[in-house]
Amino acid sequence: MYNWKVVIITILLLCTVRVMDPKLVEQFRLNYFDSLQSYQEPIQSDNIVIVDIDEKALDKYGQFPFSRDIYADWLMSSPENSAYVFNMGFTEKDRFGGDEKLISSMSNRDVILSSLTTNQLESNEAPPRGFGKLGNGNPSDWLYSYNGIRNPIMGKDSAGVGTVTVAPSVDGIVRESPLAVLSNDHLYPSVALEILRVWEFQPNLAIKIKEAGVEWVRMGSLPPMYTTPNSNVQIAYWNTYERVSFGDPLPDEKIIILGLSAGGLVNPVATPTGAMLPHDIQAHLISTVVNGIQIQRPWYADQLEILVIIMSSFLILLIVYKTPTWFSALGSLGIMSSWVAVGHYYWMESLILLDVLYPVMSSFIVFAHSSFNRFYVTFQLKEQIKKQFGTYLSPDMVYMLQKDPSLLKLGGEKKEMSFLFMDICGFTPISEHYKNKDDPEGLVELVNEFLDAMTKIILSNGGTIDKYMGDCIMAFWNAPLPCENHAEMAVKSAIEIEEKTNELKGIYKARGLPDINVGTGINTGDCIVGNMGSESRFDYSVIGDAVNLAARLEATAARGDYLEHKTIISSYTQEQLSDSFRCQEIGNIKVKGKEELITIYKPKLI
Repeated sequence: MYNWKVVIITILLLCTVRVMDPKLVEQFRLNYFDSLQSYQEPIQSDNIVIVDIDEKALDKYGQFPFSRDIYADWLMSSPENSAYVFNMGFTEKDRFGGDEKLISSMSNRDVILSSLTTNQLESNEAPPRGFGKLGNGNPSDWLYSYNGIRNPIMGKDSAGVGTVTVAPSVDGIVRESPLAVLSNDHLYPSVALEILRVWEFQPNLAIKIKEAGVEWVRMGSLPPMYTTPNSNVQIAYWNTYERVSFGDPLPDEKIIILGLSAGGLVNPVATPTGAMLPHDIQAHLISTVVNGIQIQRPWYADQLEILVIIMSSFLILLIVYKTPTWFSALGSLGIMSSWVAVGHYYWMESLILLDVLYPVMSSFIVFAHSSFNRFYVTFQLKEQIKKQFGTYLSPDMVYMLQKDPSLLKLGGEKKEMSFLFMDICGFTPISEHYKNKDDPEGLVELVNEFLDAMTKIILSNGGTIDKYMGDCIMAFWNAPLPCENHAEMAVKSAIEIEEKTNELKGIYKARGLPDINVGTGINTGDCIVGNMGSESRFDYSVIGDAVNLAARLEATAARGDYLEHKTIISSYTQEQLSDSFRCQEIGNIKVKGKEELITIYKPKLI
């Protein structure tokens, strides 16, 4: 019997691990999501240009930090119809005195400045432009909160001010960024939100916070941007951007992102697609927000994935135990592939993140476990069949039972069968011969040699050895494997036993042994066949009147009641023989327990 309980426990453990979602499981899931972005086809951005303060710029303008006069001159020489993002904080006055000039240059440019979050207690002013809050949720329950915000000193003179906060995952990789943060009861938008608001000429920002967290952020009349409960958005990392060095000519009508890239000025940050500079991350975030890219992990994703684990596991379990091995392997592979295809489809069509890795891994574990369990149980069953029938059936028949155990119906069943009892006649003289020689081992060896020869004949004709009773063999046909011509095979075996006995008589005579003969009785009829005994010890055997009649016919033949007729069959057996046999009626006998006379025959193979 298959150990269903162990496999079901395995399924429950896999589901429990997924519900608990330990760090390792989360890490594998995040790595899978990263791979989706890694294999995404790169897209050249048509509205964002990255400006690097690189080695070339340092050679041109000198030591960093630059005087803000340099930024002012750069702005005034740049296109008026572009928007500019400074990915650096101007939180302190310029030591070169260039603040006023920079403020003046921003008067006819759309400039977005960056504010810096800090957990130090600082008295900061309210953001130049905040959020309109909707919903009954408390922002402090959900938003990232900071003790202070270091705003740029010329923030009020800019087109917008936004934070550059990111939200690293458990492994330190930046996959998300908040669109809003909280400090001193003030809501601060991200740089990405501010540039979108400015770029799209939207007057205000709105955020909807419910009891379950942030639902969306919206700019003016633009469609809402749905977020995680803490206002995070997944950053799309598959865009590529035009890059120029600071001071080089710029294109018109672009979002210009200025940041540091020269060695030693800034440290790279880990992202799903590799290490990036901070302003590169901002470029991807801005591109995500501006283009309305909504990478979503649905609220029901965890429940759906657990349901998939349960359904696919039990389906695999059913397939493994109810179908051939090759089909169970293909079927299980098909189930796992189907979920991978579903996850891939939702990603490609809607940018929905569904974890296929853990459900597929769980399905594979269930498949491997149940397959091994099936193999082990099948192996045990085959060994049991071999142990139980190996000495009673031919190797070919044992192999057939091992290959298809369903042929063996364990328990009792009523069947028409043929039975053969064979006994050595005149055993006493043989026993006395070895007794006189004080050679009991020789007697046992002789009996075993003789019975082995007779056993081979029975097995070669498809018979089953039920038991050995001293020098007697009991055999039957049509169980555990079906045998349509069971009567003929039993009679054929008896004839071959007679022939083999005559052959052995000459061999034994040459050894100086007494003459040896056999008596064989065969009957055909209904009986009960199956495993009989106790739970701890049982034998595959038969019971019924038909068995008893065969035993009495053997006793009749062994006594020599009918002279030279050493094989006697009943009329029930004779009726089922084909024209290949010729039977001679030799009389009628009365057996114990039966009122009617039984006609008996001597068979001969034509």
